[in-house]
Amino acid sequence: MTEPVTLLDAAHAAISANPESEVLRLRFYERLADGEMFLLLEREAEGDRIDPKIFALESGPVVLAFDREERLAAFSAGVAPYVALPGRVIAGMLKGQGIGFGVNLGVAPSSMLLPAEAMDWLAEALETGPVEAEGRPESFHPPKGLPEAVLTGLDAKLARAGGLATAALLAGVRYIGGRQGHMLAFLDALPGTETVLARAASEALIFSGVDAGEIDVAFLRTGDPAAVTMARVALRLDLPEPERQTGPAAPGTDPATPPRLR
Repeated sequence: MTEPVTLLDAAHAAISANPESEVLRLRFYERLADGEMFLLLEREAEGDRIDPKIFALESGPVVLAFDREERLAAFSAGVAPYVALPGRVIAGMLKGQGIGFGVNLGVAPSSMLLPAEAMDWLAEALETGPVEAEGRPESFHPPKGLPEAVLTGLDAKLARAGGLATAALLAGVRYIGGRQGHMLAFLDALPGTETVLARAASEALIFSGVDAGEIDVAFLRTGDPAAVTMARVALRLDLPEPERQTGPAAPGTDPATPPRLR
């Protein structure tokens, strides 16, 4: 039976076929950050404490993770302790530790070894958040001039934000005073999710691979006058329904309580 190609396999194949493409390289790192990875552990996790298994290679120490449980089992030749974490959480854990990151080593087309410097870069890129600013919109108009890579990135980011808001409106905006730009307005965002949604929009720009400028982020209710006016000219991006989660959350899946290393 042919093993299914994963999103990480596809991103790795794309950059391998065109290694000079900055856009594809950024897309690969974005996929690595957003995807769930199965991190090999020295022993079973205890609460929020984990002990990644560290391998000493000639190039330096590395931890290993896989994008499918079956691949981890194939590498380990059986049952092995692991924890499922988003790639972004692993990058944050490894930042400044001088530890590289082995992905799908020896068991998949996307087998690769990322040096510690690459993980430091990824962690720092993910830490670059939105900047708070104030402005009063004077008028809205249809979005124009945004690179396709930005729109694709926004669509992908919002697809993983199901349940945090009902939709997002993207429109051109002119502010009192003359400043112009683009605004992404989230509708009916759940309380406390504003930072997560604003960061998702910021990352769509960071990983677009183009000089996309800025997108202002706002939070509106569906019936707000500004939302009604904006909806007449905006591109509407619907967010998917939230997935139901059963059982306790794995260490690191709650941004407020990241896992602690032993």
